[in-house]
Amino acid sequence: MIYKRSSALFAEAQRVIPGGVNSPVRAFKAVGGDPIFVKEAKGAYLYDEDGNRLIDYINSWGPMILGHAHEPVVSAVVDKARKGTSFGMPTEIETEIAALAVEMVPNIDKIRFVNSGTEACMSAVRLARGFTGKDKIIKFAGCYHGHSDSFLIQAGSGAVTFGSPNSPGVTKGTAQDTLLARYNDIEQVEGIIESNKGEIACIIIEPVAGNMGCIPPVKGFLEGLRALCDANDILLIFDEVMTGFRLAKGGAQELLGINADIVTFGKVIGGGLPVGAFAARSEIMDYLAPLGPVYQAGTLSGNPLAMAAGLAMLTELNQNPEIFKSLEGKTEYLHNGIAKVLDEENITYTINRLGSMISVHFSEETVVDFDTAASGNNDTFKKFFHGMLDNGIYIAPSAFETWFITEALSYNDLDKTIEAVQKVAKTL
Repeated sequence: MIYKRSSALFAEAQRVIPGGVNSPVRAFKAVGGDPIFVKEAKGAYLYDEDGNRLIDYINSWGPMILGHAHEPVVSAVVDKARKGTSFGMPTEIETEIAALAVEMVPNIDKIRFVNSGTEACMSAVRLARGFTGKDKIIKFAGCYHGHSDSFLIQAGSGAVTFGSPNSPGVTKGTAQDTLLARYNDIEQVEGIIESNKGEIACIIIEPVAGNMGCIPPVKGFLEGLRALCDANDILLIFDEVMTGFRLAKGGAQELLGINADIVTFGKVIGGGLPVGAFAARSEIMDYLAPLGPVYQAGTLSGNPLAMAAGLAMLTELNQNPEIFKSLEGKTEYLHNGIAKVLDEENITYTINRLGSMISVHFSEETVVDFDTAASGNNDTFKKFFHGMLDNGIYIAPSAFETWFITEALSYNDLDKTIEAVQKVAKTL
């Protein structure tokens, strides 16, 4: 495929936008080459500025669960826009989508809308600290909760549990309150809690990780976290920005049968527009201003266009829960097809999958945490990515991102994807 127009646009963008992109993963640094500039999208397909059609497996990093430009969502946004795009005042639709979300998701009584997943996770941690009166948090290596200072922490020298900033601008003082653990390692979490008795406000986790590829929790891990939190007066936060309303109507809490104390949302809940939210039981949410002492605000929070898109999306998912089974079936079909091809070509790989999330790792090890995800052959992934792109398939431009399946994908699209894998596999 030819990408002259995209390359020219990228060169132009670099003159006025840092790195030419407004989010780093878009820059193709992990895979090499110039990013693709999208002109429009419909259903399961992207159409780029060079006129190429691509089968899309990132789907705006998750929210397009029913496909791009889904008619009920588009109509809802257009109708709402005609009445005004923003007011900075309460609107009825905010209550409508809040009530629907509370109905769909287990173990929440109230929800507050913000403008991004980052903002939702940042606010959830602040609320947990305010509610518990404690400062420290536990997060897991490889889980991404946005670019708030508390989350941009890496393992310090000497011990995994002592965090240090992994971005300039994040202070050592901030980092010392973030304790880092290995995903799927309950014993290590237990040790961290024991070493910081009475100091930990919350544990925040992606219940199904999506930012080191798709990594489901091993049996007993989330159950163990729930028990540790209950025994030590720690709040358990599920970052369901990816999994919320995607793995089930009630997200990972429903699918996995584990209740969190605070849940964060993004992506699907906004129907493709910039939306985040966090939710909990009333006793926790009532600590927020204007009822309680924990301050959180946002001028454009509850924006009517975003609320209209989100309400249209959630309404359809709520009324048609068979969508989740359909998505799971398509993901399983894709998994089996790719695995068959890679087996036939004697290529070392691991595929992780849960619901409509899937990732291919060119690794000999079972991928259960960040270290095992990082053990994969990144050079092979780069070849795989560009080979798939040349065959009209757009997957995440990073080995550390999950793919997202959309209901708009047909089985013919899946077969074309598997055929592309067959062609590319011969070159790896």
